[in-house]
Amino acid sequence: MNPVEFLLRPKVKRGLLVFGLILLLGIILYRTLYPRIFESYVGKVNAPLIYDSSRTLSADEFEAIAQALSEQARRQKAEAIVSEEQDPFARRIKIEILMNTESFIRDSEPRHIKYFRNAGIRRYEGPKTCLQCHQTIAIEHPDGMHSQVETLEDVVNSVHFRFQSSSGGFSTYGYDGRQVNAGPRKIAVGKINRACGIPGSFSWTGWAVLITSRPEHAAGPILRSEGCGQCHIGGNYQPATEKMLPFSDVPQTAKEGIDCLICHAAVYDMNRRVVIEDRYGLRWDQDRSLKAALSVGPIRSEQCLRCHQHNLGGDAYAYNQAAQALGDRHQRILHQGAKRGSPFSPHDDVHAAAGLECTDCHRPEGHKIPRGRMGVDLVANDLPDKEVSCETCHGRAPHNASPDKALLNGHIARLACETCHIPRLEPNSVVLRDWVHPTWNPKEGIWEPTDIYRSGEPGKGLIYLWFNGNGTFLANALGSHPDGSETYHPLMNQLVRITDPEAIAAIRTKAIELKGRYPDIDVERYVRLATDPLSQLTPELIERRRAMIENNLRPAMNEGQSRIYPFKIFNALMYEDLNNQGPFGAMILPFDYKVYYESGDTLASLKRAIQDPIVQRMYQEPFKLYMMDEFMAYFGVEGGWKARYPLVGDRLLDVEPRWMRQMGTLMVNHGIRRQGHGCADCHAPNGVMDFAAIGYSPARVAELQDLKQLTAGANPSITNYAR
Repeated sequence: MNPVEFLLRPKVKRGLLVFGLILLLGIILYRTLYPRIFESYVGKVNAPLIYDSSRTLSADEFEAIAQALSEQARRQKAEAIVSEEQDPFARRIKIEILMNTESFIRDSEPRHIKYFRNAGIRRYEGPKTCLQCHQTIAIEHPDGMHSQVETLEDVVNSVHFRFQSSSGGFSTYGYDGRQVNAGPRKIAVGKINRACGIPGSFSWTGWAVLITSRPEHAAGPILRSEGCGQCHIGGNYQPATEKMLPFSDVPQTAKEGIDCLICHAAVYDMNRRVVIEDRYGLRWDQDRSLKAALSVGPIRSEQCLRCHQHNLGGDAYAYNQAAQALGDRHQRILHQGAKRGSPFSPHDDVHAAAGLECTDCHRPEGHKIPRGRMGVDLVANDLPDKEVSCETCHGRAPHNASPDKALLNGHIARLACETCHIPRLEPNSVVLRDWVHPTWNPKEGIWEPTDIYRSGEPGKGLIYLWFNGNGTFLANALGSHPDGSETYHPLMNQLVRITDPEAIAAIRTKAIELKGRYPDIDVERYVRLATDPLSQLTPELIERRRAMIENNLRPAMNEGQSRIYPFKIFNALMYEDLNNQGPFGAMILPFDYKVYYESGDTLASLKRAIQDPIVQRMYQEPFKLYMMDEFMAYFGVEGGWKARYPLVGDRLLDVEPRWMRQMGTLMVNHGIRRQGHGCADCHAPNGVMDFAAIGYSPARVAELQDLKQLTAGANPSITNYAR
């Protein structure tokens, strides 16, 4: 019997029909019931989204906006052409002439004005509007191949939306020695934010919050916006939790909330980026005005920095443009300490000053944007095999203008470019942050975590480590001394102690100040734990830590070639679930931002946060089996996840404040100065480079600190090159 005759048999046809009906019923149930079951399980909501800025314009309103945007574009183009060095009056006249030239008018008008005008679009409605023309996009890959992808799915599956990944490509290793997600057992991880002090996975408990602040200058309480969602493109009531599960998708309402314009619009009103409340809950507003939509064009650095300057220069950075527009209502809370302290701005970065755009180095493929192959933190990477490095443009011999180029280029084998060309970080770079003992900020009218120590200086907030591109699960740079020095042992020495006398004195001063508000603080013990976090471990845990480093991490440390890189260091005092503790740390617990900022009662804030349904699910068997056992293995906690919920009634079980057992090391690749360190800055007895700390022998240290011996026969200019 041939296949066709077989399929036409009545019994077979009935069976296929039944199978088809069951499959169809399954799809219907999956699409209708599953989202509701999931929402109930995690305690979150998805609902239709309405934005006040999305409104229909009349023809006259449309043309008025089009004319204003066109004039603005012509002026910017003319100002870039006419030299700033000539007479101001003459410059102004030339600019006006250019602006009214026919070719300028024709070529400068934003393209979407014509598209929208011809299509009759008078209201922007989010992705729905964009997809009318951009249902698919063409992507060019590094090998020259092209492909077409569904635009919306490309966005939804990028880390800018879901910010975690179950795929491989992580350059980080668990303390159990496994490269994260390199094997068959993969879990959804990504965006653990060491500088925040609270893991990014707890964005569930702090996605969008309205804080009642009481500034000293105000007549009464003022609502302020806070939460992780302010720096993400999802516009729903919670992060894309569904993307943590296999074969799961976010609902259509969440996709309709994606903020396309915060990245693509040249004109975007950041005053719209505030928390709003409707009958379903709290979420982040966005600029959905037709004005913003009509300004869509090539992505410039300004668009990227609407979010990323928060990470790089910090909210308090003088040239953070997004921080100048905090909101017409419910103004966003400014965070005073900088995460990295290495801004990308023409004022402080040579590449920004030269007019380079972020995407010149971070070249996207569709909506997938590479962060580079190297990384010490647990951040998901859309394009892990795509290189982003200084060498991409400058090669391995960048010093071609100096008479001593051979000597300088010889340093490349041992030094990363950033080591010389990021001489220091911003002074507000946070090194130690105490979340347990908050400080009242009378200007903002809120309680804030206390920054115990800030510094961007070499040897204090900026340290130098051997680095081969690998990192640990909790953001510790891995590498080894090229000579095989056993004294270079970062997870037992360099990353677990602060030894600088000035830093220790500053930390002690801050501890004394804190004691005035928290009498139970033992100042000397506080200083010891903050500067030597391994003193929190028992001798047994320290020995287990040492053994795990040798047995599990040493291969990752010795891999490839290590060079000296600069790193911003960071540590934080937080509440931890000590029932899930290993030699490298314990499970960090979240705070409820509203309770924290308004009351300063950290225990009440902690208790409120861990009652969130998603946190309770973490302490149940399905979550344990799905990901928490694996998560703890990477964490270095042996025996799997102890699913004992840490709150019984009003009593916490095995929850105590702890400093992380080692400092996090954050890569700094921006804030590049043309004039970096000179030779004498490092090769001197009191130089910024502590050669002994990075594993050189005493004899070699003496040689490296003798600049005259090192430069014998070299051009005298070598001693002050690049100053």
